[in-house]
Amino acid sequence: MQLFPETELIITDQNRVYHLDINEEHIADDVILVGDQGRVEQISKLFSKVECKIQHREFVTHTGTFNGKRISVVSTGIGTDNIDIVVNELDAAVNIDLKTRSLKPTLRQLNLIRLGTSGALQADIPVNALVVSQYGLGLDGLLNYYADYTAINENHISQAFMKHSQWTANLPFPYCIKANDTLFKKFADGNPSGITATAPGFYGPQGRQLRLKAAKPQLNELLSSFCIDGLRIANFEMETSALYGLGKMLNHNCLTVCVIIANRVLKEFTPDYQKSVNKLITNSLERLTS
Repeated sequence: MQLFPETELIITDQNRVYHLDINEEHIADDVILVGDQGRVEQISKLFSKVECKIQHREFVTHTGTFNGKRISVVSTGIGTDNIDIVVNELDAAVNIDLKTRSLKPTLRQLNLIRLGTSGALQADIPVNALVVSQYGLGLDGLLNYYADYTAINENHISQAFMKHSQWTANLPFPYCIKANDTLFKKFADGNPSGITATAPGFYGPQGRQLRLKAAKPQLNELLSSFCIDGLRIANFEMETSALYGLGKMLNHNCLTVCVIIANRVLKEFTPDYQKSVNKLITNSLERLTS
């Protein structure tokens, strides 16, 4: 029997995983992931019932009921490094016996649905549109630290993107992972979709320049002009690729839906950020529970 040592899996005195401060009973099979801590309350206040509210550091978890369906909402913070913590600990909470430190004989499969904000990379995707990510293109490098990711990588997309963008050897290998087909079909109807590029930062890694110059200032143009098998890179954000990769390796179903708050091609920004986020939340809750 495999036992997970204390240095690999940190468990609190209350038998909860360390960063999220949760165990199996706190997590529903359907989990909404949001970056912003405040967005957890924004979603859970729409629930007919809230079972629990837990917070440790930037990680906030609320579990309750919407339209008769049990749902958890977890804040991840920004970036793939936080997604690494959240996905691994969600899986540990439901699939590892935290008392014996052993893998459970029957494993739970979670639906992990990220609701986020992002910038469009195509002129015809308007501000306030909801973009559903069919693939996550990871420019962040996180999955390169895991042994088995090549088995799930869409290598033909990775190779085509490297050739198109003249990717340089000093940058991480751009891995590409597909969303769960069932969740994608549930959310994609009537919404634009495509490849979502995931960056390891907000400024230089997304081609922004303030006092520091970007090493690849033409990055956005290269992303916007990339097309393979009829798929374009629709938008830019900072979490999807890691979510898709870790989720798929752990046998969880993953999807990202982002509201477009900026069109990077047209240099347009949403006039009402909160209205955009409200649209994302209400639309997604209805689709998830229909």
